[in-house]
Amino acid sequence: MTKEAIILAGGLGTRLQSVVKDVPKPMAEVAGRPFLDYIMYFLAKNNITKAVLAVGHKYEIIQEHLDKEENRYGMEISYSIEKELLGTGGAICQAFSQITGDKAFIINGDTYFDMSLSDLDRFADAHHADLAFALKETTDSQRYGNVVCSSDSKILSFTEKGETAETTIRINGGIYLMQKSLLARYPMPERFSIEQDFFQSKTPDLNAYGKTYPGTFIDIGIPQDFLKAQKLLQSILPS
Repeated sequence: MTKEAIILAGGLGTRLQSVVKDVPKPMAEVAGRPFLDYIMYFLAKNNITKAVLAVGHKYEIIQEHLDKEENRYGMEISYSIEKELLGTGGAICQAFSQITGDKAFIINGDTYFDMSLSDLDRFADAHHADLAFALKETTDSQRYGNVVCSSDSKILSFTEKGETAETTIRINGGIYLMQKSLLARYPMPERFSIEQDFFQSKTPDLNAYGKTYPGTFIDIGIPQDFLKAQKLLQSILPS
């Protein structure tokens, strides 16, 4: 199984300014603990042995926290530090230089999704996928874009939020398995969005597949869901 993960932890948290101040978004306090702790616990539970944190804004706060917590998670932790904003795509490209294997899980630093990484790994292998997404069903088409799949789970398109009339959609759950060689096949600028500039624009060329999982999901990117996470995640972490 793939044992390495990249955590996108460089977000500025602009939309959370009303409820979270002076810390990187993954360090926002949820039920008494930094949100990053829930992601690290999830990775440890899924037998990840190395995590590369793609960081930027006030990264020292993240580093100081994890320096104290490293033994708790039992994994190697390293940092890919953005000297300037690279976007999610640029951040992934830079972080992949610290990945020793030929693929890695990419984890959004503002999302918790309780699913099986080993199952996603097996799913990707079965389909010989360059990209394999953990998808989540939701009725909130105004908040999230829709991932359209064929009957054999191949991803056909990524649509923008609000662009579908469907009442139930499948969304990118903020966790995907990516081949290290994938981004090297396409000339991309140093700074780009992996979602808009890569996934959406190059879908026809990508050997991308998606599998839907039923587990607990929360994206703390807006104040309403950040407040919802306080109750939803309060019993997730061991004491």
